[in-house]
Amino acid sequence: MRILKLPRTLLAGLALATFTTAAFAAAPAPFTATYQVSRDGEAMGEATITLKALGNGEYEYSNQIHGTSGLAAMLGANTSDVTRFRWNNNAPETETYNSKVSALKTKQRLMQVNWNTKQVSVDDGKGATNYAAEPGMVDRNTMSLALGLALRAGNQSVTLPVGVKQRVEQQQFKVTGTEEVKVPAGSFQAERVTRTDSDKHFDAWYVPKQFPLPVKLAQSEGGDLTLQLIHYSTP
Repeated sequence: MRILKLPRTLLAGLALATFTTAAFAAAPAPFTATYQVSRDGEAMGEATITLKALGNGEYEYSNQIHGTSGLAAMLGANTSDVTRFRWNNNAPETETYNSKVSALKTKQRLMQVNWNTKQVSVDDGKGATNYAAEPGMVDRNTMSLALGLALRAGNQSVTLPVGVKQRVEQQQFKVTGTEEVKVPAGSFQAERVTRTDSDKHFDAWYVPKQFPLPVKLAQSEGGDLTLQLIHYSTP
């Protein structure tokens, strides 16, 4: 959905006392969450996010967005983001991240992290880019989960290492207050989180005692996209 500028991932929010890297609590429990996705106020699809435990501290985190309305439906626009990460030193660390965007044509990006050599390789079909990994590094897909876990652990300000195409970004997030938020899943008193190191609009609303993901996310990247929680369940 680079044609429609759909997001490769859900981005999101964060947490209580200032750290250079996020402090996490217990390992996450498996779940399934569905979201309503809209762009510029117009409904365009649904996102389904799942977390599966694979055993031995390994997890699969999947974010699937399907265009169900308007132009997104007409073009068959879909995104698939699947990450395998390990739970290491009480924090998630990306091992592989596979992103696929389909709308008339398909674009794909594969990230692989070798934690033995501490090297990251990113290939989007135009040749691989390599750079050094950093402890606690996640990818764009798992960022929302990593931030939610940091918030649950009691952080209000977090700098999170996020691997992108050519480098690790030290992305900064801050809790700016508590607000009532109404989404399809219900009404919540949520903590509003803003990204502070970028001029791109980004806000997410978390209820950390209930969900590791935001109940609402709004961002300018990709065209004023808004995601609102419809349903959340655990096995």
